[in-house]
Amino acid sequence: MFNYILRRLLIMIPTLIGVTLVTFVLINLAPGSPIEQKIQQMKFGGGSQHSDSGGGGSSKSSAVSEEVIEALKKQYGFDKPMHVRYWIWLTNIVKLDFGESFTYEEPVIDVITSKFPVSLQFGVISLLMSYIVSIILGVVKAVKHGGKFDYITSFMLFIMYSIPGFMLAILLIVYFAGGGFFDWFPIGELYSDGYADMTFWQQIVDRVHHFILPLICYMIGSFTVLTMLMKNSLLDEVKKDYIRTARAKGVSEKVVYLKHALRNALIPIVTGIGGFLSIFFAGSLLLETIFQLDGMGLLGYKSILQRDYNVIMGLLFIQSLVMLVGKILSDIAYVLVDPRIDFE
Repeated sequence: MFNYILRRLLIMIPTLIGVTLVTFVLINLAPGSPIEQKIQQMKFGGGSQHSDSGGGGSSKSSAVSEEVIEALKKQYGFDKPMHVRYWIWLTNIVKLDFGESFTYEEPVIDVITSKFPVSLQFGVISLLMSYIVSIILGVVKAVKHGGKFDYITSFMLFIMYSIPGFMLAILLIVYFAGGGFFDWFPIGELYSDGYADMTFWQQIVDRVHHFILPLICYMIGSFTVLTMLMKNSLLDEVKKDYIRTARAKGVSEKVVYLKHALRNALIPIVTGIGGFLSIFFAGSLLLETIFQLDGMGLLGYKSILQRDYNVIMGLLFIQSLVMLVGKILSDIAYVLVDPRIDFE
């Protein structure tokens, strides 16, 4: 297993280089570079400062000289060829130096880390709750397959799956967050203004109070797929010969499901762990916008609109790294669930 993990780690290096290279070329070929946006801001500012002048004076004042343009290119590093700029960016990655954000005018790593806690907290909690609830519910549905509980929960799960998260967010705000009916839950930020002065348990309650509505919307569709996958995987497993043998020996149904079949039925479930890591890192743009949460999804969207190349590349590199690490964790989970699996 150690050799396999080592090989996967080594393969990650050319993979990351390939992903970042393609992205770097694409965003640099796209129209509307940071230099062009900066020039437009200067022209707009120049025009507004001389709005009382005649039309010709305003147009002349808004012009940007070639010297200023060249100075901007040198300031932002665009005076070098594309391949040279990519090589500089790649060598700085070793030091976790993603450059400086054109928009925020501070190191990219500081910008990302300031937004990361929002996506991290919602991602970890939704990951744990989705898997715990889905596995337990899937096992119970498999045991009670064909019964009233199975039909009712299936109906509820598919209703939940059909509701878009952002639409549910709007409805929850309208009905429960001061949108015209009840004002039970706050929106915006992750804690109240007096959070620092609260006791430990008050802080936990305050966090939960802020988390409830966004977390419901984050998780509304994830239960259905995982629960049905768990149920069907377990039902397929209990039809196999070794389960028939266990039953023939007089083993109780509880032991058959929970001891013999469950471990093998978990194998398809663990494949999604790596994907969940990249999903919660990316965040949800719509949910973060609706609930006024300044997370990774909103940061990525704003960076693309503002052509903040360094932030885009930093987000892409970290997300790609997390996704590749997640794939390795999925393989490790395979081995933990079924020791018979050998990747050597």
